[in-house]
Amino acid sequence: VLTESGGSYQIPNMLLPSQLHNDGNYIISLSKLARYLGEMAEGLGVEIYPGFAADEVIYSDDQTSVRGVATKDMGIGKEGEAKDTFERGVELLGRQTLFAEGARGSCSESIISKYNLRQEGGASNQHYGLGIKEVWEIPVENFKPGFVQHTLGYPLQSSVTDKVYGGSFLYHQEPNLVLCGLVVGLDYENPYLNPYKEFQRWKTHPAIKSHLEGGTCIQYGARVLNEGGYHSLPKLTFPGGMLLGCSAGFLNAVKIKGSHCAIQSGTIAAESVYNSLASGEDAEEKTVASTGEIDSEETPVEVTQYAESMEKSWVYDELKEVRNCHEAFSRWGVGGGLIYTGIAAHITKGKEPWTLPTPVGNNAGESKTDSKATKPAKDFQPIDYPAPDGIMTFDLLTNLQRSGTYHDDDQPSHLRIKPELAHIPESTSLQVYAAPESRFCPAGVYEYVDEKLVINAQNCIHCKCCSIKMPDEYIDWSVPEGGGGPQYQVM
Repeated sequence: VLTESGGSYQIPNMLLPSQLHNDGNYIISLSKLARYLGEMAEGLGVEIYPGFAADEVIYSDDQTSVRGVATKDMGIGKEGEAKDTFERGVELLGRQTLFAEGARGSCSESIISKYNLRQEGGASNQHYGLGIKEVWEIPVENFKPGFVQHTLGYPLQSSVTDKVYGGSFLYHQEPNLVLCGLVVGLDYENPYLNPYKEFQRWKTHPAIKSHLEGGTCIQYGARVLNEGGYHSLPKLTFPGGMLLGCSAGFLNAVKIKGSHCAIQSGTIAAESVYNSLASGEDAEEKTVASTGEIDSEETPVEVTQYAESMEKSWVYDELKEVRNCHEAFSRWGVGGGLIYTGIAAHITKGKEPWTLPTPVGNNAGESKTDSKATKPAKDFQPIDYPAPDGIMTFDLLTNLQRSGTYHDDDQPSHLRIKPELAHIPESTSLQVYAAPESRFCPAGVYEYVDEKLVINAQNCIHCKCCSIKMPDEYIDWSVPEGGGGPQYQVM
């Protein structure tokens, strides 16, 4: 636990939840793992289309099932005109379409909304955290193989009653890298809070700074992650497809890890789809491998075995064990949250006979979302953040260059104001909430010039935060032309 005075104290390992123990885990680069698995998949005959973004879901004529996805048209100018390089997107059809887009995936969210999968699954609204991360290269003599550190306290919490949910991670990765980051729960209330600047301030604490001194920051990035856990899992299947990984919400916020759950959901999904499509009369003759095409007359099935198998898996057991912990922090602050998490982890282990329901939003009767958690600026004072020193802390645009982010400037913005909510940035966001989008975006996409919103879509690092934390969620996040976005190498 880090204190504002520069001190720190360690919670004894015996008191920590078992889910925070990292014995036997590997410290790796997820982007490198994804590329490695891609090579393995291609070696097995799987076709992978990097540089092509899934833009929309293709439904059956009666809209009752999913048939596949369509990639985004390419070569369209900023004003919507077709350029000489125009190329129509292609339809990718399948007997089953598995959506694994990560947290807040645009196609996944459209399906969840269209088929009311949260209501069908009895789930509460999903909640999110924003993870901001840097990779540092440090002197070899300072490297500590296998070192893992998680912190609470400074800078997000200064007292046991503070309700800003979040914490940090710091790992030493071979050969001489430090992976460090801060996760800030997006259900925070203060519109003046700036997650990126909180992260920069966190690095100045002696317990963190000592790991980075003498090193060089070589990469920067950010991404939202699911924090709703067990209570926010929607119905997983629908005719023609299913939700996998963080598209469904399989992340353990207490462990601050979700890749293991995502991989397991992919394994179970593959087995379930194979069992479904390979069973029944004339199953072999109906396969695409045999016919060379999708039978347009075939009615897509709903592979419910996937959801049944997931509910019996260790993924659900793990998430159920800590199902009330996030809400405990939201209700009672960091002190009460820690006490409740300790009781859940060591004593009840998820078997408590109660559920902490998600409270309503600012208006009675409204279901709470992270957007509705933001309170008017008049209730708070602006936060004075220290200026970056260019050595340990950096201004946002300097760090943005380390993400390798690139978008073709001559294309329509993939960040669009929803027409029915156009009045929000004009008369509400700045006037009532002091323009929180100018602070929570970790890429400097949104700014107000002469009280008018300017969207710098070319800066976007695809974290999806704006689609979640905007007042009334007024931004529609869609995919840009394929290949655009951050180019992470060691994240």
